[in-house]
Amino acid sequence: MSDQIKIGRRTFLKGSAAASALLTLAACKKEDGSAAGGDATAQAASGGATVNYYINNPVSIDPFNVQEDQGTQVCYQLFDSLTDYDYNAGEVVCKACTSYDANDDATQFTFHLVEGAKFHNGDPVNAEAFVRGWTRLVDPKTTDAPSDVSYHISMVKGYDELVAGTTTEFAGLSAPDENTFVVELKEPYADFPYVATHPALAPVPQAALDDYQTYFLSPIGNGAFKMDGKWEDGQYINLVRNDDYYGDKPSIAGINFNIQKDVETAYREFQAGNLDFCDIPTAQIDEAKSTYGESEDGYTVTPGAQALFGEEPSLYYLTVNNTDETMKDINLRRAISLAINRQSICDNIFMGVRAPADNMIPPGIAGYEEGVWEYAHYDKDAAVKLLDEHYPADANGRRGVSITLSFNSDGSHKEIMEHVQADLDAVGLDVTLDSSEWAAYLDQLQNLEYQIGRLGWIADYPIMDNFLYPMFYTGNGDNRSGFSDPEVDEALLAARQTVDDDERIANLQAVNKQISEAFPVIPLLFYKHNFVGGERIQEAYMDPAKKCHFESMTVTE
Repeated sequence: MSDQIKIGRRTFLKGSAAASALLTLAACKKEDGSAAGGDATAQAASGGATVNYYINNPVSIDPFNVQEDQGTQVCYQLFDSLTDYDYNAGEVVCKACTSYDANDDATQFTFHLVEGAKFHNGDPVNAEAFVRGWTRLVDPKTTDAPSDVSYHISMVKGYDELVAGTTTEFAGLSAPDENTFVVELKEPYADFPYVATHPALAPVPQAALDDYQTYFLSPIGNGAFKMDGKWEDGQYINLVRNDDYYGDKPSIAGINFNIQKDVETAYREFQAGNLDFCDIPTAQIDEAKSTYGESEDGYTVTPGAQALFGEEPSLYYLTVNNTDETMKDINLRRAISLAINRQSICDNIFMGVRAPADNMIPPGIAGYEEGVWEYAHYDKDAAVKLLDEHYPADANGRRGVSITLSFNSDGSHKEIMEHVQADLDAVGLDVTLDSSEWAAYLDQLQNLEYQIGRLGWIADYPIMDNFLYPMFYTGNGDNRSGFSDPEVDEALLAARQTVDDDERIANLQAVNKQISEAFPVIPLLFYKHNFVGGERIQEAYMDPAKKCHFESMTVTE
């Protein structure tokens, strides 16, 4: 696409990655425009309804390993990280801090915390709580450490030593006083305030260290909602309003995260009035539009305008096991990509509410360049020509190439994979489909026990680096393709250390081009929202990153 997609009620990034977060901030604003921290003496909201919200079974709701959108949705309600990203304003805003500042070369960031904030168990949310939470992600003494998402803070001084177990202290983190949290990086990284928005970087109380398993199922956070009991695996996660919250109190009494096995089952529950918020099955998109009405901005539910189809800073792609003997061949990866009719998937499965992906960077992210991934488009003739050169067909048109295409069984992935299977069959490739439950599927990818799989990537924070570094730097937890290129690693690190905004984006564009030439994965689709709110909801906002803002939701009882 030639024009940048508008995200939210404003373009979510303007020009060169919005204003640089490196600037010293004398004060921060929350997303509603009020001073960060709100009025600590505000009266607690009374009464209110409990909202019933569909999710698939998460991987984790504990910040330690929160890594996908289902768990992130819950974690975002339970915890406040230092900062957040306001898609309407197009800027980083403060959340658990009131302000932050940085030194000139972007190697040290000082966060000034909200005074008097408490965890749900009454413990203070102080600078040591952030030191504790971030150290917990990395320290080998933590169960399963380092976390799959600890790479987000791999640029912090002392990270490597702590992972290696040669020290028990995280050298780059310090708490000079109760309300001052200082982060020292081992190299410049001007985008660090964006990183600080990640829910994995929330503070944790001592209880998180005392009993990992109990905390995993019933995390104690510092957010606007708190756990009501524990996560009942495969059934539900209940939250209630935190009336001692330091910020503005939600008007709703709580959230029932209703776990269903698939979106079709959930949607039937929604239609029966048992759910207030749900994904829309692809086969029901047109029906949902006519029955519930489309949201004007794509993100806000109001009566009669309840279906959300706003653009997202995210994409759907095929992850390819680059260590697999068959899939090591770049010519095969390129041919597979050329053989897939992305527009047909968008039109026939998603009724036009997704768009073909020509890149691993979505439009709307500063630095997006149209068509930079050369083989990420549909050209059946070019696919056949490439295959004829390397995998000549027999008399029956088959090429002797067998591929297993893996996917998780929920959602609309089966229909997408069946379409891909048909496209590949049409050029002489033999494809077998393999599906499994979400958590097991993630393990399969993490262990490189697959050939081609499907994944989605939703921006943790909307900058180019968040699409390139997690998925393509050697050894990162979200690099599930096994791709490893020392030159790419070096170029990524150099780009991340560039302080000037325009120069950093240009460097990341060059890295993106470099990765595209290796073609380790296959971009398929750019996401849009696909949600609907029920008749009880008077107003609800779901931001482009799919985080529902329950704190501002209004619902009839």
